[in-house]
Amino acid sequence: QVQLVESGGGLVQAGGSLRLSCAASGRTFSRYAMGWFRQAPGKEREFVAVISWRGDRLYNAESVKGRFTISRDNAENTVFLEMNSLRPDDTAIYYCAASLGVATTPNLYEYWGQGTQVTVSS
Repeated sequence: QVQLVESGGGLVQAGGSLRLSCAASGRTFSRYAMGWFRQAPGKEREFVAVISWRGDRLYNAESVKGRFTISRDNAENTVFLEMNSLRPDDTAIYYCAASLGVATTPNLYEYWGQGTQVTVSS
């Protein structure tokens, strides 16, 4: 069992930056790939970024490449998403999730956090 809690969301202006954190507890956190997803009202849950359990494999969605950076600190059981150059279409609820392997589809993730709202104003 793994518990995930996101934090760091809020309201920012376009062009601004925000850093999300996801604190994990429970068994075998370090062996899970960790992903970030987002979901805007009326839309499907969308892949944002993922990092392998060793941190040696990283993938980003095309929409966030060059702007968002995923990282993890296994000693602190935490994964981060640094978001720069934010745009209004980044507005969504952001979720962290844990998977046994690197994946980009929500159905392959075992555990999910409750989500944190990110709103970007123009």
